[in-house]
Amino acid sequence: MTTSATFRLNLSAALPIFRSIIRLRQDFIMSSLASQSQGLLLFQLSPSRQFAMGTLKIREIIPWQKVRTIPYAHPCIIGATHIRGMTISIIDMAASVGYLPISEQELNSCSIIITDCSRQTVGFLVRQIDQISQCQWKNIEPPPLTVGKQSYIVGVTQIDNKLIQMIDLEQLLETILPTPMNCNGNQFNQQELEVLRSLQILVADDSAVALRQLSGALEMAGVPYQMANNGKQALDIMKTAASAGQPIDILVSDIEMPGLDGYEVAFEVRSNPSVADAYIILHTSLSSEISVDRAHQIGADEALTKFDAEELVQAILRGARGHQPVEQLI
Repeated sequence: MTTSATFRLNLSAALPIFRSIIRLRQDFIMSSLASQSQGLLLFQLSPSRQFAMGTLKIREIIPWQKVRTIPYAHPCIIGATHIRGMTISIIDMAASVGYLPISEQELNSCSIIITDCSRQTVGFLVRQIDQISQCQWKNIEPPPLTVGKQSYIVGVTQIDNKLIQMIDLEQLLETILPTPMNCNGNQFNQQELEVLRSLQILVADDSAVALRQLSGALEMAGVPYQMANNGKQALDIMKTAASAGQPIDILVSDIEMPGLDGYEVAFEVRSNPSVADAYIILHTSLSSEISVDRAHQIGADEALTKFDAEELVQAILRGARGHQPVEQLI
């Protein structure tokens, strides 16, 4: 009897230590995931400028091969080709961002980057592939304001003392191969709308097209929200709202953002008691199970692939259920 009581006492005393160890391990895993670097593929669209895209969006790189013309296609789509059982549209990336189109004389020295982004598989023709380099999101800065709102640049960084501009594939695809908005505004019944309208919702994304897609889905459903253009701004808004006694209830954040990416935002939110109760929905243009798994490990409640408005509003509704008694939403 004494031995059993002593064991219970020792176990009780040890529990805080066990919990501390578990918490330290979780913090280590989360911080490691949040700070992971990503590969950048560097390529040229003109002789004087280097551009980049994340390697997670790339399925493969192939040399130029002949394409067949697509009638009535966007002028920047030079044709389509058959690759590994798929018919894929090929886009002249140089022409699509405002540089000289690639001429027929250049084609044999060019490469095609096959990408998987925003649920679309597309090939981008580029003049030259340079290298793959590692880069952390914190080293990628938003583009200067001088580039304008219509720019296809989503971030800039320095690699080997050279300025590298990151291409906004989402913006390119929305311009050349737009996808219809599959949201009619009727996803919520009146009771659900009343609950959603009582919540504080924040949407964070550095891509103008992504913000339009996300805000459009919410506006068509009649749901109010706030917007942030990057991770730091999102955190500042959340902390300010919490200090004012109106904490953000649902955070919808892009994963890929310059400075603080979505993983780091989720990690910071979960680490700050004043904002940690927010329901976090991370979304990404990457059609990758790795990105989704990592989002869950870092502390997000949900991870979605852009752009499916129906999925987004349903995820927000699940977040609302987490902040209201279930019977109010039945």
